[in-house]
Amino acid sequence: MGKEWNMEGLMELGWKFCDSRIFFTALELGVFDQILRQEKSASELSDKLGATERGMGIIMDALAALGLVEKKKGMYRISQSLLKFLDPEDPDNARGIFEHLIHLWDQWNKLTPIVKGEVKVEEISVLSRGKERLKTFIQAMHVVAKNRADDIVKAVNPGTAKKLLDVGGASGTYTVAFLKASRDLRATLFDLPDVIEIAQERLKNTEYWDRVELVKGDFYKDPLPGGHDLVFLSAIIHQNSLSQNEELFKKAYDALIPGGRIVIRDYVMDETRTDPPGGAIFAVNMLVNTPGGTTYTFSEISETLQKAGFKDVRILQSRKDMDSLVEAFR
Repeated sequence: MGKEWNMEGLMELGWKFCDSRIFFTALELGVFDQILRQEKSASELSDKLGATERGMGIIMDALAALGLVEKKKGMYRISQSLLKFLDPEDPDNARGIFEHLIHLWDQWNKLTPIVKGEVKVEEISVLSRGKERLKTFIQAMHVVAKNRADDIVKAVNPGTAKKLLDVGGASGTYTVAFLKASRDLRATLFDLPDVIEIAQERLKNTEYWDRVELVKGDFYKDPLPGGHDLVFLSAIIHQNSLSQNEELFKKAYDALIPGGRIVIRDYVMDETRTDPPGGAIFAVNMLVNTPGGTTYTFSEISETLQKAGFKDVRILQSRKDMDSLVEAFR
């Protein structure tokens, strides 16, 4: 049975964008940077940020209503529970995630013409906007991954694996989690040259540096380095078409020794393609950001893996978020 809608529910749905847009505008203006350490009035903020006093006053009151800032006697200060996420001096701040979401806002505004075929996404948008945008994205992915990586690795269970290939491993968040879980494991982190520079900066002063090999390459164009008994693909297949995934799976197959396995972390949709709901909405995100990406059902993933030569495909972990795991063997 479908959801029972009423006018109030429809109005709530229609207004949902407002909260995020207010938050994004505050970030773009630099509001939170001004009130991280001290309180300021709307007048002071408007002078500092080159905004109108009326506009700043209305935005600041809305931020206070949302609980993002605290207002006392006409003075505003960032909510203390929000501070750690936006403080640039905190190494684990989440600013990169929110900057990435602001970039996505522009892409989502094109949804209607994209659906109509009037606008085409020619390349993955995050990779086409320069090094700073890429760095922001990689930071965002690290913040997202760091609190779940240990649980993912536990579910994967590297076991007796000796050599891991982390494809598109970004700054090495999952690579480190695997190495931490298994002292006998060595890892190859494969990613684009600009990303490898970010990974090197993050990993070179860690205790795992001597167990990691960083390899520059593009998995759309280049073969993957061989000799591994475990290949990990995290949050990659959704950005590809089925044909692109088949090509990538073939490369992963060639990178494995006989008996080695591949583990894929991503959304796994049911056969209706409507559950989990987050996966259905994320497919729209891929529609506006990639030429051919979407989220896939287990049968689609399994069939594509088998076309690439893999066998014994199964769901290792089933989740409602992007932490579902599918494994297969060479």
